[in-house]
Amino acid sequence: MRNKIVAGNWKMYKSPAESAEFAKSLVYAITNLPSNLQVFVFPTTISLQSVQQQLVGSAIKSGAQNIHQENEGAFTGEISAAMVASIEGKATLIGHSERREYFNESNHLLSQKMQSALNHNLIPFYCCGEKLEERQASNHFNVVKAQLVEGLKGVSIEQMQNVVIAYEPVWAIGTGVTATPAQAEEMHAFIRKTIEQLYSAKISHSISILYGGSVKPANASELFACKNIDGALVGGASLVVDDFKAIVEAMC
Repeated sequence: MRNKIVAGNWKMYKSPAESAEFAKSLVYAITNLPSNLQVFVFPTTISLQSVQQQLVGSAIKSGAQNIHQENEGAFTGEISAAMVASIEGKATLIGHSERREYFNESNHLLSQKMQSALNHNLIPFYCCGEKLEERQASNHFNVVKAQLVEGLKGVSIEQMQNVVIAYEPVWAIGTGVTATPAQAEEMHAFIRKTIEQLYSAKISHSISILYGGSVKPANASELFACKNIDGALVGGASLVVDDFKAIVEAMC
């Protein structure tokens, strides 16, 4: 049975104090999770430690929104996988569409970040997805396949067992527009088939693939009913306790 996962990406919102208080509220709100359901939150780097302190002993895990590919060095403003692991962070986002778009992160660079995360026992949430013009040109499958092939290059079969994939149609992020369940399921099935081609049917059937793109309480149940959708990477709705809780409950 594949793990079900609901993850909240807080992006550049909430101060350390606000993040800690919010995490504390989530701990009280989200309890008694099924054994196959995992919940993650990804606060800003400056808030990660204060959030992690609030999550100790709870079922909720924390992670970083980004890491550098090197372990250490003269890389002003960056953090390493080792630093995240040292404060009990359990995961990291890699290749979020905003990192690709605004910071020009290439698939090759992301493959290096994948190795750094895995080498430090962090769960990498590898993000992939197409822009609107790529979908309109019927090139969306090629774009996503290239992101998978190039971004996962060097990830072994053994390492792949610890990877989470997040499909995020860029045209649906923060726009209020959500891919229809049929569109989301079609791409999730394609991603699973691609993983099977790159690795094995066993890996393909066991890996968790999340949908990310304006997931809300109103559409969560319909999306989660799809065969190949194993959860969600939630943006705006993860910043409201009741909304995030409702999405988690839709996954139960």
